[in-house]
Order: sequence, then structure tokens, then C-alpha cells
Amino acid sequence: MSVRLHWFLPTTGDGRTIVERFHANRSLGPAAQRPPDIDYLAQIARAAEQLGFEGALTPTGTWCEDAWLTTAALIRETNRLKFLVAFRPGVISPTLAAQMAGTYQRISRGRLLLNIVTGGDAVEQRRFGDWHDHDARYARTGEFLSILRGVWSGEPFDFAGEHLEVEGATTLAAPDPVPEVYFGGSSPAALPVAARHADVYLTWGEPPSQVAEKIGKVRELAEEQGRTVRFGVRLHTISRDTSAEAWAEAQKMLDALSPDQVAKAQQQLAASGSVGQRRMVALHGGALDAGVRGLEIHPNLWAGVGLVRGGAGTALVGSHEEVADLIEEYHAHGVEEFVLSGYPHLEEAYWFGEGVRPVLASRGLLDGVPALRPARPEGAVSAQ
Repeated sequence: MSVRLHWFLPTTGDGRTIVERFHANRSLGPAAQRPPDIDYLAQIARAAEQLGFEGALTPTGTWCEDAWLTTAALIRETNRLKFLVAFRPGVISPTLAAQMAGTYQRISRGRLLLNIVTGGDAVEQRRFGDWHDHDARYARTGEFLSILRGVWSGEPFDFAGEHLEVEGATTLAAPDPVPEVYFGGSSPAALPVAARHADVYLTWGEPPSQVAEKIGKVRELAEEQGRTVRFGVRLHTISRDTSAEAWAEAQKMLDALSPDQVAKAQQQLAASGSVGQRRMVALHGGALDAGVRGLEIHPNLWAGVGLVRGGAGTALVGSHEEVADLIEEYHAHGVEEFVLSGYPHLEEAYWFGEGVRPVLASRGLLDGVPALRPARPEGAVSAQ
């Protein structure tokens, strides 16, 4: 069983520290050093493709650019890279989503992956006009995915649920191939939906033992449905030629944070209704004064990103071999897919692609298209 590696497109902006990407909320820090213009995102997408990443996740929310439109604009900038498009099922018609996916597959020649984001923050959901509570959102997501796959069957599809209803739903043509569905959620309401509908259950980077526990629960629920599900983890990465260099980079990121920034971010994150977000916060407890190694919650797993960032809040930190070791540890627990990112995303793609990927390949954990040796764009830093 090999691993599949994906990168990330920072559609809210990019920079050399964690806090700079929160340009939409100026109370947390300054504007991003690198705005998310299409030329910069194209640089990252081309680098990810050339370095051997299979796909790139693009986020969803009011704080970033629209994932569908941004990635559609990048199709012609790349040849092989898949786009893991995040979207919220509560704010779009399932029939329209099925149509968009079909069109996307045809114009991209099959390079769409779908990341279903049910939403855990009631404040943000209401910005979209969604007033459902947490459990109702997951129930609606289950109905949405039932309709989505029903429409993709190619025959008119009827469905009447508690939250959604369609009659004779169909589109011009079903997508070919049908996009794989990635799905995350840690609550009791989320896991059965993942087991019934997801192709890949995606979790944030908790310590391997905690990830293994989640995997066991979802796998058991999926088996009850007669299904198999693959598993992935969403992480940041700081990989360097030596462990000392990597931890020094993590220290720089920590030094760039102020107690006020952390306090404001933690106040906002504490209000989230997401069980997964609460689990992320519990890993570090907002302890900026713990020091860089005090935030190491498992060998080479650092929780410092989560001090100011919602969602994925942990990073793989170490030498290329140490980062590969931790990936291999997750893999031993059943994780096949890794959705990675780093600051800045262009340079970190090179550090990982040129440093860690060859180590994984030497251990027999990669297969498929080999990475190219691209000409390095201006501003990128070599991992060698």
C-alpha cells in the first residue's frame, strides 16, 4: 500500500509566517505578503505538479477565494495535477453541484476531487445563510451526497428527505470518471456520514494513536454498510536537511506570534461548534509560552500552527528522514493520503518534494509518475 501526496493552494494569501495568511482578519495580523493572485497560485500549482504531488487542496470559506473558480482557472496552467475542491453542501443545490462536477471533469479531463465541508462554525455558516445546527448539517450532508451520486447515475433521480428533495434530477452527462469524495468530521454525527458516503475520510493531524482510533471507528461503520473507505490526514510540514534547521524554522514562526494574537485567535476558535476544532485546540491549549519543543505533542509533530490557525493546526517538523518516519508511522495505522502545506507554500513544496519525497520513494511508499526536476522559479529556495 503506497501513499498519495497532495499539496495546498493558499487562496487567502501566503507569507513566511503563520499569522500573515490571516489577512482577512486584520486584528490577527498584517495583510499577506503574497496576495492570492492567479499568477502566484499558478506557480504553486505547477511546482506541486512537477514535484510529484498528485493533487492540491483548495479551501472554502468567506476568508478565501472561491475554490471552483480559482481551480478552473488553473486547469490550463497544469497538465496532470488534480484539484481537491472544497465546498459546502449546505449552500448549493446538489443537482447544480453534480452538474458543475460533470462539467469540471470534462474540461479538466478527469482531474477533479471533491472535499465536502459540512461546516463547524455557526457564525460562518450564517454568513452563507445556513441556520441549521451542527447535527442537522451533517444529516443534510448525507442527503446531499445521496442526491449527488444519484444524479451521477445518469438516470433521472428522485429523492425526498428531511432537508432536501429533488424530482427527476439529472444533468447533461455524468462525470467520467466520477470524482472521489473526501470528507472530514470528528463528531458522532459526522462519522456515520463518512462511512456511508466518503471515498476518503480526511482528518486533521492529531497524534498517530488518536488518528488510528478514528480510523478504527470509521472502518467499522463502513464495514457495516458493506463499504471500504480510504483514510487521509491534513498536515503542515517544515522539513529541512537537518532536524536543527527545521526546528529553528518552527522557532521563527513562534517568535513572530504575540500573546495578543494568540489570545484573540483562541477566543475565536473556542467558539467553534466543530468537534475536530476542539480536538485541535486541546493539543496545545493556547500555550504560547510552552516554547517550540514544548508544543511537540508527538515526536516531530508540532502543534504551534494551531495557536493562531483554525482547522489543521499541526506540522511535521524535522529532517527529511524524520518527516518521512512520521509519515510512515501514520501509514502503518492505515493512512494512505497526505494533504500537506507549508509557509510559504511555494518554497515548502520544494523542501518537501526534493527532500522527503525521495526518502519515501526509497522506502517503497510511492508509485506512479516520478517527480520531474523542474527549473526552480524565481524566489524558490532549494532543499539541497
